[in-house]
Amino acid sequence: MKELSVNHLIGIKYINKDDINLIFETADHFKEVINRPIKKVPSLRDITIANIFFENSTRTKLSFELAQKRLSADVISFSAAQSSVKKGETLIDTVNNILSMKVDMVVMRHSSPGAAHFLSQNVKASIVNAGDGAHEHPTQALLDSYTIREELGDVAGKK
Repeated sequence: MKELSVNHLIGIKYINKDDINLIFETADHFKEVINRPIKKVPSLRDITIANIFFENSTRTKLSFELAQKRLSADVISFSAAQSSVKKGETLIDTVNNILSMKVDMVVMRHSSPGAAHFLSQNVKASIVNAGDGAHEHPTQALLDSYTIREELGDVAGKK
């Protein structure tokens, strides 16, 4: 089974063309799955993912959660507004407290540019950047590229 060349999805500049092709091929497969009567597959069974949102988001949060559940992951959601962050707990302390509950992966949305990269350097879990301010939103970039590929046949040379 093919794997990505990186442990984290924190920015487009960190993944290569083979990674993008693998992501697109996987998306093609799962696009078929969501059109079945039973939309759930065991791809992430026994994986626990924490969705950690320090910034409000409806579509991004729900999209991740729905995909994670359809892939059979165990999902926990964290909202900074109702947490010890309000009392001054640091980002690393917050995430390490969550990871102590045997969480395997973190999907994080944060208003600070580079927050996902910082986290990937300081905790022991795979990090997916669900947006870090006006800096990066790699999953949105991949979705946009995937849509261009579907509609126009190729992404190369498109602006």
